[in-house]
Amino acid sequence: MVNGNHRLPFRYCEPACFGGLLDDPLIFLRIRPLGRALLFDCGQIAHLAKRVVKPIAAVFITHAHMDHIMGLPTLVRHHHASPRPLDVFGPPGIAERVQHLLGGYDWNLAEPTWFTLRLHEVHADRIIHYRFPGPDRFIGTCEGEEPRIGREIWACRYLSVEAEILDHKLPVLAFRANEQPHFTIDPTKLEAHGLVAGEWLRDLKTRVWKGYGQHEVLVTRRDGEGSREEPAGDPTALYEAIRAQETTASLGYVTDVGWTRENVAVMERFMGGLTLLCAECTFLEADVHKARASYHLTTGDLNRLAGRLVPRYLLPLHLSKSYLRRTVDLYHELQPPQGTEILRLPKHIVPAPVGVADVAAWLRPGGGNGRETG
Repeated sequence: MVNGNHRLPFRYCEPACFGGLLDDPLIFLRIRPLGRALLFDCGQIAHLAKRVVKPIAAVFITHAHMDHIMGLPTLVRHHHASPRPLDVFGPPGIAERVQHLLGGYDWNLAEPTWFTLRLHEVHADRIIHYRFPGPDRFIGTCEGEEPRIGREIWACRYLSVEAEILDHKLPVLAFRANEQPHFTIDPTKLEAHGLVAGEWLRDLKTRVWKGYGQHEVLVTRRDGEGSREEPAGDPTALYEAIRAQETTASLGYVTDVGWTRENVAVMERFMGGLTLLCAECTFLEADVHKARASYHLTTGDLNRLAGRLVPRYLLPLHLSKSYLRRTVDLYHELQPPQGTEILRLPKHIVPAPVGVADVAAWLRPGGGNGRETG
C-alpha cells in the first residue's frame, strides 16, 4: 500500500488492500523478512492470485457474516495440498461456523499430506484451540483452551497481533498489528556508559535481540586514551541501558461495529497511536438512523473516532453498495484531524461480473471467440 509515490512507514511489513471501497474488506499484510503474510477478514477472495494466497500464514476474521468469512473454502482450496498448517483466529462461536463451511464438501480423496487448519476462538478470558486435519476430512476436534492474558493472540519476531471484542449485535473482533521494536543503539547512551561502538554490538544483537545461544559478549570500554575489552555481566540489561527509544509502526483494523459508548471506549483504549487505521464507514451521515439500527459506522462516527485516535493514515472501507454512484460523497464528508491523511480506494477491485452476452459467442459455430489462445 502506497501513499502517492511513497510507501507507508512500516519497517518489516507491507500492507495491501484487495477490496475496493464497495467490495468485501480484505487487508493483506506481508511480513517481508519472513516471506509470509497475514490476512484480515476473508470475504470474497476468488480474484486473488495463488502467489498471493499461498504465503498467508494466519487469517484474522472479525465475525462470521458472509462477507467476512465466505472466502475460507477458497483459501483451503489453495492450501490443502501443502503440509504447512494455516492458523485462523476468530470470535466466539466461529469453530461451529467453520465446521459447517468445510463439512459441506466431500473429502473422500483426502491424502495424508494435506494441511491442517488450526482454529483459535478468541474469548474475553480464554482462547479455545481446534484442529481441522485435511487427512481426516477436515473434521474438527477441540484441542483444549488456555487463559487469555493480555491482548496478544499471535506473534513472530517482527510483528504481533492483538485483539479486542466489540459489539455488532454479536461478538466481533477488532485487531491491531504492531511491528516489533528493532535493534537500535542510542549513541548518547553508549557514550554515557563509557562504551565504544564496534563488532561487539553485532554479538550483542545476536545474543539479546535474535536470542541465539548464550555466548559471552565482550564489550569495548574506554580506558584513558585507549580502550579495553571486558565481559558484559548481563547482556540483556546492557542492551536496555543503551537502546534507543523508538515508536514502532502499527495497523488497526475495525469493521462492522456499532457506535455505542462501550465500543467507543474500547476502541479509544485499543487503537491509539496507530500508523494506519483501516475502518469501516458503511453509511453517509444522512443515513445515521440506518447505521444505528444495523450497528455500523457513519462518516460522522469515523470523523469522531479519527479525531480521538489521530492515526497518521486513515483507510475508510466497506461503504454500502447503496452509494454506488455517490462514493465521492464519502470523501467529501470525511474530515480527519490535522496530522491524519486519508487513503482513497477505487470503487471496485474485484473484476466485474460476467453476463450471458459476454460468453454467448463461445458456443456459436464459427464464432471464433472460443479458440484457445496463448
